[in-house]
Amino acid sequence: MLIRRSPMSEGMNDGLRIVHAQSTEDLPDRVVLTASTPPSARAVALVIPPSPFLLDERVFVSLGLLKVAGALEHAGHPVSVLDLSGIENYEEALEEYLRKSQDFALGVTTTTPQLPSVMRIAKLTRARRPDLRLILGGPHVTLVHAALRGERKRGLHDEGRAKAAMRTLDEAFDVLVAGDGELAVLAALADDPPRLVDGDDRNGPFFLSDADFTDSPPPARHLVDMESYRYSIEGHPATSLIAQLGCPFACGFCGGRASNALRVIRTRSVTSVVHEVERLHRAYGYTGFMFYDDELNVSKTMIPMMDELTQLQERLGVEFRLRGFVKSELLTAAQAEAMVRAGFRWILTGFEAADPRILLNINKRATLEDNTRAVEIAKNAGLKVKALMSCGHPGESEATVRAIEEWLVKVEVDDFDCTIITTYPGTPYYDLAVPHASLDGVYTYSVPRTGDRLHSFDVDYSTTADYYKGDPADGYRAFVFTDHLQSKDLVALRNHVESSVRARLNIPFNPARAAMRYEHSMGQGLPDFILRHQSPGTMRETA
Repeated sequence: MLIRRSPMSEGMNDGLRIVHAQSTEDLPDRVVLTASTPPSARAVALVIPPSPFLLDERVFVSLGLLKVAGALEHAGHPVSVLDLSGIENYEEALEEYLRKSQDFALGVTTTTPQLPSVMRIAKLTRARRPDLRLILGGPHVTLVHAALRGERKRGLHDEGRAKAAMRTLDEAFDVLVAGDGELAVLAALADDPPRLVDGDDRNGPFFLSDADFTDSPPPARHLVDMESYRYSIEGHPATSLIAQLGCPFACGFCGGRASNALRVIRTRSVTSVVHEVERLHRAYGYTGFMFYDDELNVSKTMIPMMDELTQLQERLGVEFRLRGFVKSELLTAAQAEAMVRAGFRWILTGFEAADPRILLNINKRATLEDNTRAVEIAKNAGLKVKALMSCGHPGESEATVRAIEEWLVKVEVDDFDCTIITTYPGTPYYDLAVPHASLDGVYTYSVPRTGDRLHSFDVDYSTTADYYKGDPADGYRAFVFTDHLQSKDLVALRNHVESSVRARLNIPFNPARAAMRYEHSMGQGLPDFILRHQSPGTMRETA
């Protein structure tokens, strides 16, 4: 492998060079590794980018990136993790690291809201270390790749929005990784890597099976400062884990509906999940666990897992407090009771809307009656409910937004949040939208069954991230509007719902946590809450 910026990123036309593609317009069916698989001596730095749009960036660690770190360690690569979450002057910290590092490659993960920070990380890295191979993976790459694939299937070979978004990533990074990263990262480190490694191809060599997900190395949590991540459940110090990948449903606002990695369910064995919980308790003392699966009760092994978690606590002589997501129309009394026995005291559910037509437009599948029944089942079992609501869907009006307020108060949720929809690449709202008939820079999505419409401004996600969650006093912005509500109207109504429901149900706003600053005036180097290396004797979780 060349120890310099790959010449593949120079002089390219507007396509991507992909292994076995017939032309730059083609996406591969699979990417095959050859004898050029990289030797294990190649050092890799992985970067967790900041998330300044969050109230508190140090709540949950980036498990996806730490899974990749674990896979690299398992393959013999020296790995460093540069954790820039919650670091106000993160570019100074990055510059300090680049000044001393001797890595071969720098890998970054990104969600769409993190992309502006990630692009600045790429620009600074190029300026200071042009020899480093820059690799980008994570949900944003996966979503854009899925959207691009959809454009080509629909015959949009000219300049579509997804193609332009992919070009932005391609110009800033040497290798892009879509989908599952644990195996794909090894291809990204090969001597002559493809410009895009497709871990989203269900039939390809990098897509994780249930067995791969079960047997792959655990997240390399020893490469981040776990103590600097503060979260608790009912007073129990807590952290997060993932027992299941993928969500099979087809909500119109949801990213990844066209992505195999984000839609196809992969489930770990119950034994492996329970072992991870036990390891985290023994290694770090956690007695609280947030299950970050899309919906726990989609899996047929949910109740057996609850039973084994109950037995684990009996064996250890401790009590856990647990929290996770469920799908409302699938929730049963038996599930809720098993969750309470296992230590669950909170569930979170994406109810999204409280108007039947909006639920139909979303393609949510759950009815308003299903949602009300789910809250009743949870409360009867002793579970608190956090309702995840959203507005700005096709057909949204003042009446449908105010219906959210009244329903939340009627069922007396224990907590909630309400966001305005953003049309991400990889969502039907984005992928299936067409240019507005008369407004430049505006795209329109129409619901097939009802004809209701959602209009969205074309956003450059590489520079804009101020559309995310926030307190009403923070200047919340929206980039969508409907035939009934302008963007400013949506913002005003959303802020009213947040303030009114919290006042009526006595639910406080979530507190913010100030960002930390990297202090370098005395030349002491990077602290271990920012940088950790794999080294002999380092504490590791073992499978």
